[in-house]
Amino acid sequence: MRRLIFACILSFFLSPLPAAYSQRGGQAGPPATPKAAAPIDLTGTWVPLITEDWRVRMVTPKKGDYESVPISAEGRKVADAWDPAKDEAAGQLCKAYGAAAVMRMPGRIRVSWENDTTLKIDTEAGTQTRRLQFIPPTQQPPAGPPSLQGVSVASWELVGGRGARGAGNLKVVTRNLTGGYLRKNGVPYSPNAVVTEWIDLISGAPPDNNTAYLVINTEVYDPLYLTQPFLTSTHFKKLPANTNFTPEACTAR
Repeated sequence: MRRLIFACILSFFLSPLPAAYSQRGGQAGPPATPKAAAPIDLTGTWVPLITEDWRVRMVTPKKGDYESVPISAEGRKVADAWDPAKDEAAGQLCKAYGAAAVMRMPGRIRVSWENDTTLKIDTEAGTQTRRLQFIPPTQQPPAGPPSLQGVSVASWELVGGRGARGAGNLKVVTRNLTGGYLRKNGVPYSPNAVVTEWIDLISGAPPDNNTAYLVINTEVYDPLYLTQPFLTSTHFKKLPANTNFTPEACTAR
């Protein structure tokens, strides 16, 4: 009898694992794509809720107004020399629409997946396109020439462990920028600036418990033109799927 019991136990442990178990903890399959693994859904059309810094976001501030920006002495020299006519003559109308500032512009954004590893953000303001690439820095192709939107490397930051759906945020680090303006009145950031963003989704919010909001916390690090990182928090509300989206050209004023 003991031999029979022992044989049954041995047979159980030597038998093939059930399919469900093998899928969960046995032979690992290919990792999910960043699109499939997204803990939150950022896609859709979003309108900014300009509840802070209204006077410097909705209206171009006066020359020399860099209130709340930790601008360095070198940065002041550049800001105090701002001349929009020169930017217009040089065809540099989009210097305030780079990755460090475009999300603060008063225009809607549209977020979509361009492919399984690239999240795309189109902006009404300045007709800009940002591509957030879920590619580890060690696997990035050689960087091309610096650009207004630079190279943005994205990663999901999960809360509650791997596979925790609906719990996490998006981190984006952008480098390889041409430099530009933090505000339309010529407050500068240099080509060495690094822009880090944390994008959170708040869903099921009032007034109808069916409203979604984006919160984008941004840090601009630039040791040339800033004395410390420049921090902002920008908020968006999700709009219906059929909402109009009207891109507009850059302006220097």
